[in-house]
Amino acid sequence: MKRNLLSGTLGLLALVWCNIALAATVDTVVTRSKAMKKDIKAVVIKPAGYNTDRKFPTLYLLHGAGGKYSEWVSKTPDKETVKRLADLYNMVVVCPDGGVTSWYFDAPEDPTYKYETYVAGELVEYIDSHYATIKDRSGRAITGLSMGGHGGLYLGFRHQDVFGACGSMSGGVDIRPFPENWEIAKRLGKYSEHPERWEANTVINLTHLITPNKLAVIIDCGYSDFFYKVNVDLHNKLVDRNVAHDFIVRPGGHTWEYWGNAIAYQMLFFNNYFAKR
Repeated sequence: MKRNLLSGTLGLLALVWCNIALAATVDTVVTRSKAMKKDIKAVVIKPAGYNTDRKFPTLYLLHGAGGKYSEWVSKTPDKETVKRLADLYNMVVVCPDGGVTSWYFDAPEDPTYKYETYVAGELVEYIDSHYATIKDRSGRAITGLSMGGHGGLYLGFRHQDVFGACGSMSGGVDIRPFPENWEIAKRLGKYSEHPERWEANTVINLTHLITPNKLAVIIDCGYSDFFYKVNVDLHNKLVDRNVAHDFIVRPGGHTWEYWGNAIAYQMLFFNNYFAKR
């Protein structure tokens, strides 16, 4: 009886999901980074209920290494996934361009890469001045995949005055085991020459910045992902530091099939956080 009821409930939820009238609108905006002296594109998804008579929570959704701003609306197996979730939760979603391999920090080795300043400062200011958003940390969250997962936690941990919640999907949350990969050395210098930069800019070393009971955190990684071990290490460190967080592990690898599923868990988590404000 319970199994039949559960099956019926899941079936009903699936039916509702598939029949949500897709009314979210997608803007492609050009923003200016004074810090980097260049124009940068971003996708802004407005939910069906968007209007200027109310204020909406905002999710900043970051892409991975080698990617670009439009991927969250073009590469998920169901390309409407994020738009449907924006409608479901009445949430504005902002997908910025983070450069091919920025890792979302201000690169000491390359002054043309100041993506921490851009995303956590300049872009937030632009969005809040051009859209009907909640202009407070309690109405902002940030997450992303792979390099963007590093960025979601890196910016969330370092800018708790800007973001009230942060997350990661298959994130490179410890960059130190990968000194030759993804052009990180171009941003920080070689690990052998500048180990202090690598130590200071890897997420797993930033947990001491978290103010107790201030930041909502969610981490998600598949068992078959090459970042699985560093995600488990981060989870264990957060547990040791008594930092509350959600940690999801399940079958899957470093793929869009995985992220297309993971984003639903992340946006549910952030919606629950926004509902508490």
